[in-house]
Amino acid sequence: MVITDLCVQYRKISALQNISFRTSCGNRVALIGPNGAGKSTLLKAIAGLVPKSDGHIRWRGTQIKKWSREFAYLPQREEVDWDFPITVRGLVEMGRYPQLGMWKHFGEKDTAAVDQALLALDLTGLQGRQIKELSGGQQQRAFLARAIAQDAHVLLLDEPFTGLDRTSSETLGNLLNQLAQEGRLIIASHHDMSTVKDLFNQALLVNKKSCGFGNCAELITEENLAITFTH
Repeated sequence: MVITDLCVQYRKISALQNISFRTSCGNRVALIGPNGAGKSTLLKAIAGLVPKSDGHIRWRGTQIKKWSREFAYLPQREEVDWDFPITVRGLVEMGRYPQLGMWKHFGEKDTAAVDQALLALDLTGLQGRQIKELSGGQQQRAFLARAIAQDAHVLLLDEPFTGLDRTSSETLGNLLNQLAQEGRLIIASHHDMSTVKDLFNQALLVNKKSCGFGNCAELITEENLAITFTH
């Protein structure tokens, strides 16, 4: 993925200015910056959920203008209506809708993809449960299963570790590492500096603009964080 000079404006307010970075499948990229820095906006712009005012997003050498079925966006947990009456399996089945289009019916291939996603995320035994009955970690796994059923190769996660206990965070971290090793690209906003180097291998420092991009071990320093958070 190559992002070049990406800009997003809400009316006349500039939310992001000239964001540029290059990464590839197999990486786990953390978006680091203060509240209001544009991390969520960047994820939504890549996902095609908010329009960009300038710049380019290229995937597999092709410019993405609106939305790609290979991209899956997972919102912050507080943005989800957990009272919506849907089961875990129903949620994961939604991942197949982009593949079906308007006229195709849910078939054996789609059922197999859902079964495989549930198995991969250890949710087979919970597939009949309502999503509101799940723990925070289980809810995140259900959304990841939806992305896998969609056959998404780029997972865009907005604060996926917020509100999770230590065990759930470790489980989710291991899952993201496994998904990256399988060839997916993980891009996630993250705020816990004590865990970022364990969970991600690359990072983009952002505060409306790019403040640095590179390997986590080298980029995440007190000096660079101070520049980013006071920019």
